[in-house]
Amino acid sequence: MATLALMLRSYAPDAGYADRLVESFRRFNSDDLHLFCVVPTTDIPLFQHLGGADVTVMDDEQFAPFFVDEDVHGLRPGYINQEIVKMAFWETGLADNYFCVDSEAVFLRPFGFTDFMATDSVPYTVLVEDHELAVEPRYYREHWTTRQESIRRIHDEVGVEDRLLRTCHGHQVMSSTVLRSFRDDFLTPRSWTYADALRFEPLEFTWYNMWLQKSRLIPIHPREPLVKVFHHEGQHMEAILQGLNSEDLARGYVAVVLNSNFARTLPSHDLSEDKPQALAPYLSYGETLRLVAAKLRSSWSRLTG
Repeated sequence: MATLALMLRSYAPDAGYADRLVESFRRFNSDDLHLFCVVPTTDIPLFQHLGGADVTVMDDEQFAPFFVDEDVHGLRPGYINQEIVKMAFWETGLADNYFCVDSEAVFLRPFGFTDFMATDSVPYTVLVEDHELAVEPRYYREHWTTRQESIRRIHDEVGVEDRLLRTCHGHQVMSSTVLRSFRDDFLTPRSWTYADALRFEPLEFTWYNMWLQKSRLIPIHPREPLVKVFHHEGQHMEAILQGLNSEDLARGYVAVVLNSNFARTLPSHDLSEDKPQALAPYLSYGETLRLVAAKLRSSWSRLTG
């Protein structure tokens, strides 16, 4: 059993993203960490070319007994089942700790064991209150209130004493020790399954984080997110206008994610593109003409002062 591995849950629509992820994984994996790529059995042919000494492509049949076949909180079965895989992967016995990485992620710089592990056996834990999202009008309007309510419900159900709601959106290092206890000491006494927990609230990482904060089965070594996530196109456009590029992001993160909810329509995800090229997908021809006109007026005003 590996002390640390990476785990990717993917499927056919994200096969292209997975190709890009694995390419960056192989480019920057300085400590020869192993990546387990879990996909539906029917999708194996689309992913098997990724397999090698450092990547194992495996089907999700062993997790099927845990799966749901109905919507949960308006989320499709496939979405809930990928959450279940993340919560149940420890049961394979393949890794003591595993970093859950999304298909959309791209590694930005060399990474290794010490990026994810605080000691030889204890992982870092990503725990944040997300203040930067609380003050962002769009995220607050569309997601904040309902997400906070869901986090609070899990916090209270688990019985965490700390009044702060600290969790993460994803890309957590999951400890098998914590997850085994979550199953045996939290789920089983309630006659719950992983699916039942997600029916209560479908936030797999918050279940993990709250149980860790409650149980303290391993020391908590908190750290900020390892992956920069652009949740919507507004955040991406802001980064473009700032001139932010991959080198800038690599100073603070090991990887970047452009959420596929908006990024699927982009011709490129390269943050190193110049501003006009990067902004082009977001602007209509009318907006572009108005932008040019405004720029000309601004330049003329400065010249004539």
